Amino acid sequence: MIAVDVVVNGRRHLEEVEPRLLLSDFLRHRLGLTGTHVGCEHGVCGACTVRLDGVPVRSCLLLAAQVDGSELVTVEGLAGADGLTPLQDAFRRHHALQCGFCTPGILIAAEDLLSRERMPTRDEIVDTLSGHLCRCTGYTPIVDAIAELAGA
Repeated sequence: MIAVDVVVNGRRHLEEVEPRLLLSDFLRHRLGLTGTHVGCEHGVCGACTVRLDGVPVRSCLLLAAQVDGSELVTVEGLAGADGLTPLQDAFRRHHALQCGFCTPGILIAAEDLLSRERMPTRDEIVDTLSGHLCRCTGYTPIVDAIAELAGA
């Protein structure tokens, strides 16, 4: 077993984990944060995207032991006590989700883009989404929701 000391969504967790435990499984099964979805388990679909020390990463490609001493944000950590973030509200208004499977990873990636680029272009938004698979929306409402906040 390996000791892991990690802050997830502002809350510190001290856990003992198997060396082979994936970060996605740690979040879902150990911490009960089921917003992190597991799709392909190969880092291709983007559904498991979380923010690790400020950078979006695929949690299915990392071991829980690798995040020792780090800070993570999952989709559950985006909204505050006041309710939805402006991005989440834009997704709601633009009907930018249907089944919702891809939504948590896309929200993490979009929040990261908007935090780095004050006014990303539609092309930059589409580029950010290129690492995320969505089978329901056709991406247009997702791009529209992000573009609204970006002023694009």
